[in-house]
Amino acid sequence: MIPLYDDIKSRRRPIVNYIFIATCTLVWMIQASRSPEMFEWQIKYYGMTPARIIQGQNLWTLVTSIFFHGGWFHFLGNMLYLWIFGDNVEDTFGHLLYPLVYILSGIAGNLFQIIVAPHSSIPTIGASGAISGVMGAYFVLYPRARVLTLVPFLFFIRLVYIPASILLGFWILLQILYGCSSAPGTGGGIAYFAHIGGFVIGIIFGLLIRKRFNRLWYEVY
Repeated sequence: MIPLYDDIKSRRRPIVNYIFIATCTLVWMIQASRSPEMFEWQIKYYGMTPARIIQGQNLWTLVTSIFFHGGWFHFLGNMLYLWIFGDNVEDTFGHLLYPLVYILSGIAGNLFQIIVAPHSSIPTIGASGAISGVMGAYFVLYPRARVLTLVPFLFFIRLVYIPASILLGFWILLQILYGCSSAPGTGGGIAYFAHIGGFVIGIIFGLLIRKRFNRLWYEVY
């Protein structure tokens, strides 16, 4: 399933979300313009390697890793999800708190991956943990929002509006199933536990602010 957009309009321009998207785009364009050798070096240098973090080395990669990506599909997929869900989450948290949700979710995702595979020497990169945190907050704050989604069915593709609670609930369930079915630290090249860790932190942030959140999820005509 591929989400396209939701039916919740932001009350204000999501400036910080634009900045995160622009930063990831700039970093990816720099990555993609390098030689294969330099591309590999960037991943090793800026990526988060659990074994090094456990040894107290390269702690700054807990942050830098969330702005790097491994390929076009990885980059475009992450930016699509951030574009769809990030504006409303920023709308709720505000321009000052939203960066904390994003960065801390990314760090939490990395730390959860380290807990699961502390001795892994495989670098982890991608904004997925941070974006998972945004999605976790959205899951709590906008459960009844509708998301227009491309749903493949046999040889056909349908456009369907799916409640955010179902779409995001199904997504995190898949992350848990895939993560638990793979060997720790492998995940077939995907850090599923970073997704799970980020999502959980996002839910916590969402619950903390929800009591002060009184905006309706729908528009009245």
